[in-house]
Amino acid sequence: MLQDTQTIRYYQKLTDALVEMWNRGYRFDDLRLYLDGYLAALRQTSALEPFHIHRLEEEVSRYIYDPSNFEMTQTQTQPKSDYY
Repeated sequence: MLQDTQTIRYYQKLTDALVEMWNRGYRFDDLRLYLDGYLAALRQTSALEPFHIHRLEEEVSRYIYDPSNFEMTQTQTQPKSDYY
């Protein structure tokens, strides 16, 4: 579990971006490449401590491989004729 506030912000940004990419048609290989590049940039800029980057990688990898995070929600709407 992530506890550092800055790491949590990066996690939220990353997972939001991954879901958006999934909805645009990218799949697991593309998401993994994006994650790898993002983490490489964090390492290069020393934005986080190496330990926090490692924990972030573990958590986001777990997020990517959980299929429930990328399911499309089905909203059911009623035809207008059914409204009173």
